[in-house]
Amino acid sequence: MQALIYTDPRTVEIRDTEEPAQRDGDVIVDIDAVGICGSDMHAYLGHDPRRVPPLILGHEVAGTVATGDRHGQRVVLNPLITCGRCDACLGGRSNLCPSRELIGMNRPGGFAQRIAIPERNLIAIPPDMLAAHAALTEPAATALHAVHLAARAAPRPLADGRALVIGGGSVGLFAALFLLDQGVDRLALAETNPLRRQTAGEAGVPQVIDPVHEDPGEAAYELVIDAVGGEKTRESAVRAVMPGGTIMHIGLQDERGALDVRKLTLSEITFIGTYTYTPVDLRATVTKLYNGSLGDLKWVEQRPLTQGAAAFDDLLHGRCAAPKVLLTP
Repeated sequence: MQALIYTDPRTVEIRDTEEPAQRDGDVIVDIDAVGICGSDMHAYLGHDPRRVPPLILGHEVAGTVATGDRHGQRVVLNPLITCGRCDACLGGRSNLCPSRELIGMNRPGGFAQRIAIPERNLIAIPPDMLAAHAALTEPAATALHAVHLAARAAPRPLADGRALVIGGGSVGLFAALFLLDQGVDRLALAETNPLRRQTAGEAGVPQVIDPVHEDPGEAAYELVIDAVGGEKTRESAVRAVMPGGTIMHIGLQDERGALDVRKLTLSEITFIGTYTYTPVDLRATVTKLYNGSLGDLKWVEQRPLTQGAAAFDDLLHGRCAAPKVLLTP
């Protein structure tokens, strides 16, 4: 089969490679669409020691089951392969399983024609759901999980307050769309890329700002979602959040810098790290994407898998307006 393989920093190549090897309990899925994630870009730049080349990256996958009892069923994949036995798994927080693996990291990923994955990781989608929409389930579920955690921590309903999302990639944009879906209309999104700012505005975000030239405000928001996770965005999040407010930290761009723990402490600010999603989040996200709750999703860009190298390069150099680029084998 053909696959887009990460071979060296800043290098991905289309190659002919072996068919996926099945382990006990695995099925083969023919891939219909797969998204390029920020973590794939992180690996592409050589910044993720957990992703060792040569490796097939990609974990945002929609496809069709090719083997087993569910042959022909259209699905999205839960890319987190967990033990199912630990306290985290049994307690409904399988995303925190200490022995979890991730396709595109610990196992071959989705930038290929086919993939092997445990059958228990298949999530059925409606037969008529567009593959381009289904492949958005993983990043959208990451945003939904973060918004749910924020709602749980907030002293009042999120819709009563003001929210700032930092970062206009797919997770940041989906976080904004989920907040809108929950009635948060006093909402701003900060993004440095002018193409993505335009896309966010067209997707329905009420206020889109350039944080380089526009000040989001100090102590102005009950909720701040950092979907970038860089040193400067963390500083911005702490500056922008109100006393008693909540910061949701999703992004993992870098580990540099320090938090202003004095402000966090004296202002009783809640800082929450959030990682991926649960299977329930994934199923709920499929429903939201399918029923149109998150808009028409026309901001997604699709390219053939054979153009994957050019897609990575365009994303790296800010030439892409789409918060999400999908590759189709």
